[in-house]
Amino acid sequence: MKTYNAKPGEVERIWYLLDAQDLVLGRISTRIADVLRGKHKPQYTPHVDTGDFVVVINAEKVKLTGNKLEDKKYYRHTGYIGGLKYRTAEQMLEEKPTEVLKHSVKGMLPKSSLGRTMFKKLKVYAGPEHPHEAQLPRKLEI
Repeated sequence: MKTYNAKPGEVERIWYLLDAQDLVLGRISTRIADVLRGKHKPQYTPHVDTGDFVVVINAEKVKLTGNKLEDKKYYRHTGYIGGLKYRTAEQMLEEKPTEVLKHSVKGMLPKSSLGRTMFKKLKVYAGPEHPHEAQLPRKLEI
């Protein structure tokens, strides 16, 4: 029996909608990363982008367990000597609520050009509105 390898042209893309209200950040991030990679499909191929599109709404209402709101830090560097800066998860949720979820999912994808193309299929919105009604997204169950 031959091994099946998916080809980029024959992959059918489906749009999924996920409401992140009152869901735990890490649990939804792993589910989103699996859908973006295509691991939920039987024709999953590691070196081909077989994943689907994911639209996340209410990203500002995502939950973090334990003391992560105060203890979890998001680091960045300005490029200058001594330019290491950080924000706590609480500050990030106030200033850029979509970046918390994007950062979490991006860390779970491959660190290559394949991972960057998979990440482009993630659409995150802070509120309940999104402009993707025309794609008829299906509800994603967690």
